[in-house]
Amino acid sequence: MSRIHEALKRAEEERATAPAPAAPAHTAPPVGSRAIAAVMDPPTTRAGLAERPAPPTTFDLLRDQARRVEWHPDPRSVIFAGGKDHALGSEEMRTLRSRLYKIREQQALQRVLISSALPGEGKTFVSANLALTLARQHEKRVLLIDSDLRKSRLHVVLGSPAAPGLSDYLAGKSEETAVIQRGQQDNFFLIPGGNPCSNAAELITSARMKNLLQRMSGLFDWIIVDSPPTVPVSDASVLAELCDGVLMVVQACSTPYDLAQKACQQFREKHLLGAILNRAEAGSGYNSYYYNYGYGYGYGAEEKSK
Repeated sequence: MSRIHEALKRAEEERATAPAPAAPAHTAPPVGSRAIAAVMDPPTTRAGLAERPAPPTTFDLLRDQARRVEWHPDPRSVIFAGGKDHALGSEEMRTLRSRLYKIREQQALQRVLISSALPGEGKTFVSANLALTLARQHEKRVLLIDSDLRKSRLHVVLGSPAAPGLSDYLAGKSEETAVIQRGQQDNFFLIPGGNPCSNAAELITSARMKNLLQRMSGLFDWIIVDSPPTVPVSDASVLAELCDGVLMVVQACSTPYDLAQKACQQFREKHLLGAILNRAEAGSGYNSYYYNYGYGYGYGAEEKSK
């Protein structure tokens, strides 16, 4: 009550010193709420117009409320770790970013799912580095989500806390702002996998997952979702329904052809954007590799992340 009283008192003093505006006789004096609003308004300019600061956006509020965490990226898995602009694989990631923007000119593309046929083919490596490459653009807001609730790995790659995370939010144990991490970059955010759970499939298919992606879509330019492998579990197929496009990661000279084909067939009707060839040896000729569904793409990264 004291703050309201002081606001009213200041408003009365300002009105006493300011020239009274002409008003119809029937106009009622401002009530308490209007007086408070008058005190909260900035001073008027010479032109008589109030200089009002832009109100905070929903993204500003999210940025302020998200957990501020100091990340320690693994230099073996993060291409741009340590401020390296021309590390091995950096140009290939920029090329991938450019191709996504080209696709975006033809269709709606914001939520991109990164998957693979089997574990260990590099989908987490691609997810983390693609998200970081997108976030290096000026004023582009990027959210990276670890939806592999059975064996989350993004927190290891980025050197961030694993929990609370997506599993905790989907289980109703944590709020959105508690599971969203903000690292050293103001425009790059992470939702880690969270605490281990025994009902990953049920959590992924819950309405909370769909609602989370819908709400975040209004705040970010890109949302990169690292999904579980496609062949062992059904989670990736469910998540694909909630995303605008799918990128398949295939490990050179490792992924069985029939399993890669099977995985891609699952996404053929779900906006399959293409396949990324991971761990291709330099000079192997894989740079012109095509997978019959989109563009082929390879880089010689030495890391092998799940």
